[in-house]
Amino acid sequence: MHRVVISNTSCLIVLSNTGRLDLLHEVYGSVLITDEVAAEFGDPLPEWINITSVSDPDKTKLISTNLGVGESSTIALALETKNALMILDDKKARRVAKDLNLVYTGTLGVVIKGTQMGLVPDVQSVIDDFNQCGFWIQNLFLLQKETLLCQAIPQIRHTVQVANAASSY
Repeated sequence: MHRVVISNTSCLIVLSNTGRLDLLHEVYGSVLITDEVAAEFGDPLPEWINITSVSDPDKTKLISTNLGVGESSTIALALETKNALMILDDKKARRVAKDLNLVYTGTLGVVIKGTQMGLVPDVQSVIDDFNQCGFWIQNLFLLQKETLLCQAIPQIRHTVQVANAASSY
């Protein structure tokens, strides 16, 4: 089943500031954001980013006691949306999403998925660009670690296939 992707502001800002906003479209197709996220982002949006309102504003208010309005509205929209995948980078927001059993990834997850799809040929340049625009260094360390794992997966698969083929003789 196709996931409905709902992005928070940080992903839009980081990808836009590094000239990679289209990666979001290439990986997921269309993306939903809330009115609050659109206001925080502040720049014109491409046609594949759709703005929608949370139907129950009380959900956003309830969640916002611990988070910013963008994160709160993103989580509230995910609660109202079947099969939602949120893009959240904020640690507190991820904790809330986990407590609510919601599915999420982060901007780094978008880059990793893009790498797996062959859309990001030079991950190091993405890491460098993220660093230059002030994306958290902790996340850059995780990206480097996960990138190494992504690059190792084909090698591991090949090794397993060779081992399986050898054992079938």
